[in-house]
Amino acid sequence: MMHHRRSGAIKIANQLFSTENAIDAAITHGAELAAIMLSVRQDANLSAVLGQDALEAVLDACSALGKARSRIVEGHKALSVVQGEIGLGPMSFGGFVDKQADTGLPLTAVARLAA
Repeated sequence: MMHHRRSGAIKIANQLFSTENAIDAAITHGAELAAIMLSVRQDANLSAVLGQDALEAVLDACSALGKARSRIVEGHKALSVVQGEIGLGPMSFGGFVDKQADTGLPLTAVARLAA
């Protein structure tokens, strides 16, 4: 039974990390698009009025992606709670080691708990 929980947790963690990375990449691409739009306008010596609606749409999309990132981070935190509820406790799934902020424990304590 514990093997199935651990296996399922690993599948979820892998997809979660992939989703987080995809959202970060989308935000990065959107920000780069906005920067290029501004740069091209300036290089072409065009009025700031030109393309304003397009720029606002891109920036709105970036804002929505920022909100999506916030929600996926909330989901990540909620999954950490579920992880404990199913008896897995703190463990590394191969992602970032930044659990101190989530647990309130020093990383050495988290490592001891995971062992």
